[in-house]
Amino acid sequence: MEPPKYLLLSYDTQTAFNAENGYGETWGSCAEAEGLFSDPPHPERGTYELLGCAPEGDLRTALTRARAEGSAPLGLLTLEVLDKKGDCVVEWELDDARVIDDRPCARDLSLRDITVEASESADNASDYPQCPPLSPGYRLFGAESRPWGTCHDLAHVRLESAEPPEPSLRLLGCAASGALRAALDAGEEDLGHAKLLRLDALGRVVQPAVEGELTAWIPSARGRGLIDLTLEPWSERPPTAAPEVWDLWWNGRPAEPNLWARCGAEGRGFWPRTALANRAYGEPDRPPGTTYHLDGRHITDEGGFFCAIGEAVNGPGGYFGGALGALDDCLRGRWGAAGPFTLVWHDADVARACLGVTPHTGHRPVTFEELLTFFAERHIDVRLA
Repeated sequence: MEPPKYLLLSYDTQTAFNAENGYGETWGSCAEAEGLFSDPPHPERGTYELLGCAPEGDLRTALTRARAEGSAPLGLLTLEVLDKKGDCVVEWELDDARVIDDRPCARDLSLRDITVEASESADNASDYPQCPPLSPGYRLFGAESRPWGTCHDLAHVRLESAEPPEPSLRLLGCAASGALRAALDAGEEDLGHAKLLRLDALGRVVQPAVEGELTAWIPSARGRGLIDLTLEPWSERPPTAAPEVWDLWWNGRPAEPNLWARCGAEGRGFWPRTALANRAYGEPDRPPGTTYHLDGRHITDEGGFFCAIGEAVNGPGGYFGGALGALDDCLRGRWGAAGPFTLVWHDADVARACLGVTPHTGHRPVTFEELLTFFAERHIDVRLA
């Protein structure tokens, strides 16, 4: 009989109130989870009018390209909201912006009204960048604070329709226990809140999967005494790339290097999250001056780099950052390595040829040269081999 893949834990409001993890009692194990995986929805895209613009730099270049080709990518567009003195009050960002039209400004023919299609950044503090009284408008910037000019006003024309809601999650072949079993036997309708954990073949927790409310149950076709539960998630579901990663962790933390290289690009991006969930906390850093060896044979994308650097520092299945910001935090210590140290990058030509070359209109993957600069600024001696 196949061992269960998931563990269901209870939610305890008292422990959550006391800033503990909020989960304690085992409510059962489940053979499978139907409808668990879902990639984050694409950000809603809207149409915006930048009114009365004096474009500069890449924005001016994009206007020329859009007139010839119908549209042109901009990437990140930052609007600095100005006060009456022209000082920045707050920043407001549009992600993956694209110019789709421009025309002379009716109020000043020396300026342009520019139409862009974009997604509002999740980091924005408000839904709209309201200017204070007597404000001259906005300063415009691209990625890395490149100046793109100014505009007097911003109009939000329309927002594309949102994606349909996700279906409920069904937990199949569950063996209920504890308070959940008692609630089912008593015929209670309110089953409570629960957390689902992914297990390995020996029943050890690999990674939290999802949290939500149990709303219904029926007898399961998978065996006598088993039930199928319906769970309405309130947390983000694991991405569709998670199964290929979890399958490679089925027998526990990997004992051999480069298992992550069997995953596709999305799986490589998810792998560090699984590695982080399995990190042993409290272990001391190796001393400054230690030499680490980075196996670069499979570093063909950004995700692959973070999988490989995790293994270089902390062994197979190890974690040492999943993005540049997290890597920066790891370099400060308490994550396995204390700088300064030496990093010998083997087969570095693979990354030199592959990293950061895929065109993106929004997030652009980090390049090989940018990684070298990043390490140099933090006094990490990188030796290419």
